[in-house]
Amino acid sequence: MPALQPALITIEQYEALPEDERAEIFDGVIYNMSSPSQSHQTISMELSTILNTYIKSKHGSCRVFHAPFDVKLNDNPLTIVQPDIMVVCDKNKLDGKRCNGAPDFIIEIVSPGNPADDYIRKLYYYKNAGVREYWIADPRRKTVTVNYFEGDILNIQYSFDSTVKVNIYDDLLINFSDINRLLED
Repeated sequence: MPALQPALITIEQYEALPEDERAEIFDGVIYNMSSPSQSHQTISMELSTILNTYIKSKHGSCRVFHAPFDVKLNDNPLTIVQPDIMVVCDKNKLDGKRCNGAPDFIIEIVSPGNPADDYIRKLYYYKNAGVREYWIADPRRKTVTVNYFEGDILNIQYSFDSTVKVNIYDDLLINFSDINRLLED
């Protein structure tokens, strides 16, 4: 007997989930998410602040968002993700509830329980959706993996004592040793 296929979730079912339930949908299948750890939150806050400060200092039009904030990558089958951090430069993608389409820049912070989600699944979806640049910050391994899809630069790893260039900008460098010090306190 063939295995039963899970029922595909609709946008209406997704929007009816309790507000405190964190979930993502890949090809119509829902996946629950766990709450972030202290190190995850520290990295997220620092990187969001750096990105937002940079964009404001340049009087840029891009916006920085952090999870939980939905990104609908596809309608059929439904694919909705909640990147840890994202930069959206096309305001037409924002509808007040979510980003519809690929953000320009995404950073995911690896959760210990499911690293393959960020390294494999999301890499695939983000690249195919048109994300320009995707970083994976891994607090356990103390590495940052840079994927600059526009420049065909994939899986370049830096340690948390490195300064890493954000490729979608000409002059934005992020010193991870400053973030690493916060993790060690």
